[in-house]
Amino acid sequence: MGEPAEKWSDLATRLGSGAALVVLGMAGVWAGGHVFHVMVALICGAMIWELAHMIGAARPVPRIMGVLTGTALLAASYLPAGFALPVLLASALVGFGQLERFRTIYMVFTVMVLLAGFGMMSVRDTMGFNWMLWMVLVVVVTDVVGYFAGRLIGGPKFWPRVSPKKTWAGTGFGWIGAAAVGAFFMANTGAGPQLIGISVAVSMASQMGDIAESAIKRRVGVKDSSNLIPGHGGLLDRFDGMLGAAIFLLIIGGPLIGSTVMLR
Repeated sequence: MGEPAEKWSDLATRLGSGAALVVLGMAGVWAGGHVFHVMVALICGAMIWELAHMIGAARPVPRIMGVLTGTALLAASYLPAGFALPVLLASALVGFGQLERFRTIYMVFTVMVLLAGFGMMSVRDTMGFNWMLWMVLVVVVTDVVGYFAGRLIGGPKFWPRVSPKKTWAGTGFGWIGAAAVGAFFMANTGAGPQLIGISVAVSMASQMGDIAESAIKRRVGVKDSSNLIPGHGGLLDRFDGMLGAAIFLLIIGGPLIGSTVMLR
């Protein structure tokens, strides 16, 4: 009796805080433009604050790096790409020089956060609300379906040393959920069937982001990146999948979708 109850003990809290995040997030996505840029910059800045705090940076370094990162990302969103990239990378290098340990982890993950934030802005600005909604739904469905499938089915663990709760069943059903999202958008937008495959790839990229964040937490010896979100931990814990998905679309997915899938 105790074990099944414990398995679902965090469900109500997760659902409540998750629903609040979805409502706030989709309001920002709907608004787009300056509102969305500021929202993404604030979230990414807070994630870097969590990261710096998590790896043991002395005060006030976490706060300074969070503000610097958010400011750099917001500025980069209004610059041509050729000027935006050095602005983004500069904040990661500045942070690297302020730390005494885990410098490589900080620099690599900060670059990941910055590129992901820039990628989300690019998707919303260039591809519009519908395709930003598609990306968000792929990530959310991957996470939700994986959560329930993993707990209902159980079975072999995906990588128990790094992510002890993640199972192969949850991982695989996450892909199926993402494919269903792709099929829905294909049917309602006139996109080609390749969108289903791209949706699965975005799902995989989101899971890679989740695994990368879990690996960092194990490396530095913490359970959650912070306690900002009840039932979820911190923003890094909640948005790690979105980081992976956004980077994938920024690097390869966006051009692929634009040229081969979304054209009617």
